[in-house]
Amino acid sequence: MTTPPRERPPYTADERTQLVGWLDMQRAVVQWKCVDLSDENAHRALLPTSPLMTMAGLVAHLTWVEHLWFEHVFLGRPERGPRAAAGAPDSAEMRVEGVPLAQLLAEYERQGAVSNEIIAGHALDDTGRAPGVAAREASLRWILFHLVEETARHAGHMDTLRESLDGTKGYY
Repeated sequence: MTTPPRERPPYTADERTQLVGWLDMQRAVVQWKCVDLSDENAHRALLPTSPLMTMAGLVAHLTWVEHLWFEHVFLGRPERGPRAAAGAPDSAEMRVEGVPLAQLLAEYERQGAVSNEIIAGHALDDTGRAPGVAAREASLRWILFHLVEETARHAGHMDTLRESLDGTKGYY
């Protein structure tokens, strides 16, 4: 598996380039943390009180989060995925037992490309369009900051999980 380069955006880049650059870097870290990870380990739960926090579950969660914020909240498209089903439990998107890690990573990469297309086509001050969703008041800028935070936080979880699974470690 080849991963995208883990490069920080230029120090003097404009705001959009920096925001997308930091998000892209964190996405690449997520991909990198999964290199050469077996499906068995990708689905192994290490935290007894958080059985859904697996490498595979986190990849699926991050895919859903990008869909939710960029496609549903920002563009107003219908929400899709496990959480969209009536009566779906919280964290339904993290219930991916039996789904190959390679498939989850490919879906994450595709969602990142869709998200980047959406970002490229709108101003940072544009706000969401989802009817009946309070978060639609968020600007694209706010959503980007949130996604950088969300992705980086879970990349940190993945760093710890990966080291616990097989000793693999590394800084960004």
